[in-house]
Amino acid sequence: YLTLDEADRLVDLGFEDDIREVFDHFKAQRQTLLFSATMPKKIQNFARSALVKPVIVNVGRAGAANLDVIQEVEYVKQEAKIVYLLECLQKTPPPVLIFCENKADVDDIHEYLLLKGVEAVAIHGGKDQVEREDAISSFKSGKKDVLVATDVASKGLDFPDIQHVINYDMPAEIENYVHRIGRTGRCGKTGIATTFINKNQSETTLLDLKHLLQEAKQRIPPVLAELNDPMEDVDAIVNASGVKGCAYCGGLGHRIRDCPKLEHQKSMAVAGSRRDYFGSRGYGGEI
Repeated sequence: YLTLDEADRLVDLGFEDDIREVFDHFKAQRQTLLFSATMPKKIQNFARSALVKPVIVNVGRAGAANLDVIQEVEYVKQEAKIVYLLECLQKTPPPVLIFCENKADVDDIHEYLLLKGVEAVAIHGGKDQVEREDAISSFKSGKKDVLVATDVASKGLDFPDIQHVINYDMPAEIENYVHRIGRTGRCGKTGIATTFINKNQSETTLLDLKHLLQEAKQRIPPVLAELNDPMEDVDAIVNASGVKGCAYCGGLGHRIRDCPKLEHQKSMAVAGSRRDYFGSRGYGGEI
């Protein structure tokens, strides 16, 4: 048997060639098990090329959010986020995990929390292994109440007692959002995930977030409800236990922003509008 856990994480970190070398050392017949919380295109492509006639088992829907997590999305102006963060920390008792997109924000928030008397530690790729291990150990043991981190803590680390995850920054990739909020609500427990959004996020990212909330039957905040949604009349995201990946076409391995069918539909709509434009003016030539 050869087992790969957190396969998406391994590929993200650039270990695909190393994994293939390991495969080469086990050329005899074997059973290979590959586990992944999400199934983006690169993982599907890797599985097709590395496995022989794989059998796919979906537990829930590929890339779905944990239904034991209450997802709260709040619009917060960029300049107000760090102050509002203190209020969010009051929602639950510790431990609390805060995610940021970059190392500089992790350091700034960590310093701010320490100045406010919060027992906090921080980890990111710029810290050495000893610093990261010490921070994780003190957080797991309960000596520290808050861990501020980049996505280095979103996969592969197990914090079974976390009650609250705060996304200080909404990640551009919805798969990273799923991994982040999956740090709480583990082992049958419930948890809360609070996500700050504002005008810095792209509309496609926010649409992905809206669809994820709909699938999990969570409250949709007004700022997301008002988005122009191409799925508004398509009954494809009402069953959180289904196997749909993309909210538009139902294909696994991609979200709506990468959907080839939706992109084709948009292109056809643009072409149609051009034809209507010229047709309405009696234009008789070729477009």
